[in-house]
Amino acid sequence: MLLKISHLTRYHYDEPVHYSLQQVRLTPKSRAGQSVVRWETTIEGGVKELEFEDQNNNHVMLVSVKDGQTELSIHCAGEVETTVTNGIVGEHGGCAPLWYFRKPTPLTQPGAHLRKLVKALGDAFDGDIERMHALSGVISKTVAYEAGRTHSETTAEDALGSGHGVCQDHAHIFIAAARLMGYPARYVSGYLMMDDRIEQDASHAWAEVYIPGVGWIGFDVSNNISPDERYVRIATGLDYKDAAPISGMRFGDSAESMIVSLQVQQ
Repeated sequence: MLLKISHLTRYHYDEPVHYSLQQVRLTPKSRAGQSVVRWETTIEGGVKELEFEDQNNNHVMLVSVKDGQTELSIHCAGEVETTVTNGIVGEHGGCAPLWYFRKPTPLTQPGAHLRKLVKALGDAFDGDIERMHALSGVISKTVAYEAGRTHSETTAEDALGSGHGVCQDHAHIFIAAARLMGYPARYVSGYLMMDDRIEQDASHAWAEVYIPGVGWIGFDVSNNISPDERYVRIATGLDYKDAAPISGMRFGDSAESMIVSLQVQQ
């Protein structure tokens, strides 16, 4: 499937900004299940300072805001050819060892709710993959998809306790539970072509677990499936903060507003 993507993020500041630096992780790579045909990132109101590969093998671009600007626009556009892999990404690569992905983070630290969830799941499964699909299904039923109830700092434990969340929360809960069971697990940010719309409010997120003998396998709890040819992987990490599409800092007291325009279509 050939997917066409256009992703515009526009920041507006109520006062001129004198220094700001953004980490942009919005460049897909050709890897298992996807081949980048073309991709371009255009910056207005800022400057590309440098580009590098981070510890998770993500392509990162550092963008600074020009002194005195009140707007910054980051526009990514291109085409990616995808194929069906049944969610299988394959063997581990990059400089981070597998044990690194068993490490809990502040966003995925397990508590009483997560331990109860894992205990209730049990271990009566034919194999690891069946167990992970069952975990995905339980989380999907337990935590209703509802926007506006959580935010970027909401932990997996809090989202599970509240019973509400979005794809970021579903991924964090799944990752925390999988690590609690001894599996390496990681967060994935990317795009999903929806069947009923082209315009979207935000990019998507899901999780991957490493299964011995198979490698990394994706699980999208929000849709209770493994990623298919409608998905494009962008960045991975221990949690959202490692794989956030855009994150950064600025000096000054100016208030910031953001508008996102995203289109994903065949």
